[in-house]
Amino acid sequence: MVSDTIVESPISISDTAIAQLQRIRNEQSIPESHGLRVGVKGGGCSGFSYVLGFDTQHEKDQVFEIAGLKVLMEKAHSLYLVGMQIDWVEGLNNRGFSFVNPNAKDTCGCGQSFSA
Repeated sequence: MVSDTIVESPISISDTAIAQLQRIRNEQSIPESHGLRVGVKGGGCSGFSYVLGFDTQHEKDQVFEIAGLKVLMEKAHSLYLVGMQIDWVEGLNNRGFSFVNPNAKDTCGCGQSFSA
């Protein structure tokens, strides 16, 4: 399998989001061989929606590490995601992962989709 390992991560993940991801990994017994896939796909109210989940490494993936967590991202997706911050929020109206993307021109009300 061919992949690039990047020294500096193009995205950041908050400590609270890392803790939630580790909790999910443990609760769902996800193997250590799987990394966190971060990406985009067509769809959602604004044109693109975020991909966030554990997956195996693919040939087109860039691989980097954040706080001991292996992160996978297709090279083509970095154009849309570079500089993005992933956080975990718990509030009265919202609980879950949030995405702060400097490349997004518009985002929907749910914060799960964007246009670039």
